[in-house]
Amino acid sequence: MKKTGASQSESASELISKRIAELGDWRGETLSRMRKLIKEADPDVVEEWKWMGTPVWSHDGIICTGESYKNVVKLTFAKGASLKDPARLFNSSLEGNVRRAIDIREGEKVDAGAFKALVKAAVAQNGRPKAGAKAKPGSSGAKPTKRKGEKVVLLSGGNPQIAKADGDAPVQAYIAAMPGWKRELGKRLDALIVRNVPDVRKAVKWNTPFYGVGEEEGGGQGFFLGFHCLTKYVKVAFFRGTLLRPVPPGSSKVKETRYLDIREGDELDEAQMATWVKQAAALPGWVP
Repeated sequence: MKKTGASQSESASELISKRIAELGDWRGETLSRMRKLIKEADPDVVEEWKWMGTPVWSHDGIICTGESYKNVVKLTFAKGASLKDPARLFNSSLEGNVRRAIDIREGEKVDAGAFKALVKAAVAQNGRPKAGAKAKPGSSGAKPTKRKGEKVVLLSGGNPQIAKADGDAPVQAYIAAMPGWKRELGKRLDALIVRNVPDVRKAVKWNTPFYGVGEEEGGGQGFFLGFHCLTKYVKVAFFRGTLLRPVPPGSSKVKETRYLDIREGDELDEAQMATWVKQAAALPGWVP
């Protein structure tokens, strides 16, 4: 269901406020503080709720997202690589082509003035035309935002093409683009993993959602599971699958990896899947 205008903004704002209240600890306080600074820097900012549960702040395009993990609150700037950061606030996702992030840990304070300057620079970057582009007569020269409903490219086997990135947002974008019956399966798998590993780390790499344990910076235990769309089924990979009990049924050429192939009409044994997920998350994972 599409929502437009003020109702979308108000609904998103309520959801963000609810998320802050649910966190109920230093993470909620931190997210609330950064939200206030964003609004002070740009009174016209639009609050959005995307990818099935990610706070987003936008103005002529995304400024940044706000995600909460066990040990950090992560603010990811969509075009952070293009922004000047003299205070060196960006301390995460530094290898990305476009994005940059600020990881805030318990007890840490972010320079309010420097942060608001970043927000203002992000707004200006969103409204800046591409190099060499000519603004049409009478236009403001603002760069158009991505059209809603624009389709993600499907690669071989109907696998969605999603840019490499860390966090829940790209995973939800991948799931939303899964074709047909596979989309609902993707939602079920994602929800099951989050239920059983509440502090799970997510990422999309090589057009595949990955799930791991530990913070993005430092690697933690690495990734324990990924899934991928193929023509007639969704392939779930357990990267240390040979150590699980019972061992998942699909063999692999990669040592220790085991697969579970799920086809249309197959009954997903959620109890068995939950057992595998818990076991896998407790093992040393795969670090790409």
